[in-house]
Amino acid sequence: MHDTTALLIELGAVLLALGILGRIAWRFGFSPIPLYLLAGLAFGHGGLLPLAASEEFVATGAEIGVILLLLLLGLEYTAADLVGTLKTQYVSGVVDFLLNALPGAIAALLLGWGPVAAVALAGVTWISSSGVIAKVLGDLGRLGNRETPVILGILVLEDLSMAVYLPILTTLLAGVGLAGGSITVLVALGAVSIVLFVALRYGRLISRAVSSDSPEMLLLVVLGMTLLVAGIAQALQVSAAVGAFLVGIALSGEVAHGARNLLSPLRDLFAAVFFVFFGLSTDPAQIPPVLGIALALAVLTALTKVGTGWYAARRAGVGKAGRWRAGGTLVARGEFSIVIAGLAVGVEPRLGPLATAYVLILVILGPLAARFTEPIAKKLTTRRSKSTSASISVGG
Repeated sequence: MHDTTALLIELGAVLLALGILGRIAWRFGFSPIPLYLLAGLAFGHGGLLPLAASEEFVATGAEIGVILLLLLLGLEYTAADLVGTLKTQYVSGVVDFLLNALPGAIAALLLGWGPVAAVALAGVTWISSSGVIAKVLGDLGRLGNRETPVILGILVLEDLSMAVYLPILTTLLAGVGLAGGSITVLVALGAVSIVLFVALRYGRLISRAVSSDSPEMLLLVVLGMTLLVAGIAQALQVSAAVGAFLVGIALSGEVAHGARNLLSPLRDLFAAVFFVFFGLSTDPAQIPPVLGIALALAVLTALTKVGTGWYAARRAGVGKAGRWRAGGTLVARGEFSIVIAGLAVGVEPRLGPLATAYVLILVILGPLAARFTEPIAKKLTTRRSKSTSASISVGG
């Protein structure tokens, strides 16, 4: 069969399956992300019906999906919102690092994998999935909630921290000297600073230059600029997602509103492709041997992420219900964890399967935690209050 014909058939079948799964999820009122991941496992290597012709296309689409998710999230906020959030959230960022990176590092050391693998696994357990969380916030209609800026602040701090963490990890893996590693880190920090400075100082001018009465022109300019900045950021060892997010916050007013309306359907399409690709890249046969360790680590760091969100939302003055929602929303891990594991798998081969199983658990648990953490906490609190009242009555 001709390569193009096979590509069209496979891609059409995948998209049709995603549409059906999405309708099933919508009918039962939950996020379609876990179903998209299971579809990826079914179509991936070692699955029931492996893809061959469309795998490279899906991989590229997955990268675009993450970029669009972060761009649309950035369009919800202005540069002033970002600065205000960063000023108030830096303490929460430190707590986030301590609670979630240390379990991964300790686990690697207990498994005898050595200090470099410990640094890598610390990153795997530390960083929440901006892509998954952005999709979940949209699916649950929480973009306007009071706790959402708190969640965003944690995600931005994590993403920006990658500009320091990834060069350090790469340096450790390559065995580069202190001087070479320092230069890499400085270049990454400089790139983030320049992009952030431009977004803060010249955001209105950028919005005015991008503005157009033609939806077609607006779509092409915003999408082209986003992909260009994301690519440059990636080349400079900075996350492409950070670059896309900063483009989003640089645009404001009518331009941001128009871009959201035009890009939302594209975001939904490529985000679904991203989650399918995540499943495609995993061989189901590699999961059982490391499932026990991955499950224990997932449960522990799910609880520490809930604690992180609860603490950060409390510092921001959010009510109890919003604190639990913030904690549950932060549980999911995803794209960064897989990138980190991919870099370090040469040092410790077992890190790849462990990270894959760990992320698969939390990327499925994450949307469920975002939806149900607050109701469960409310029920437990109510039950405890009733039990306390009953005890007081008996004692009296």
